[in-house]
Amino acid sequence: MGGESLQTAIHEAPVTVWVGKGGIAAVADELDRQLKQRHVVKVRMLRSARGDADTATQAMVLADRIDATVVDVRGHTAVFTR
Repeated sequence: MGGESLQTAIHEAPVTVWVGKGGIAAVADELDRQLKQRHVVKVRMLRSARGDADTATQAMVLADRIDATVVDVRGHTAVFTR
């Protein structure tokens, strides 16, 4: 996917995974499943999940866990791809 089409996909993709008080372990399998079906998946980190860690740090931990790449973090939303 080219740079411009990737940016379009990121912009148009809805948030489909929410990380709540269960933390990133609770959504790792779901994110992995969605990445097998789609090229881009947006994840929203809810306040109850963030604790002391920032969104970028949590996104990197989640990406390492499922062998994905974080392509963008804005506010409390991270975008993943493979």
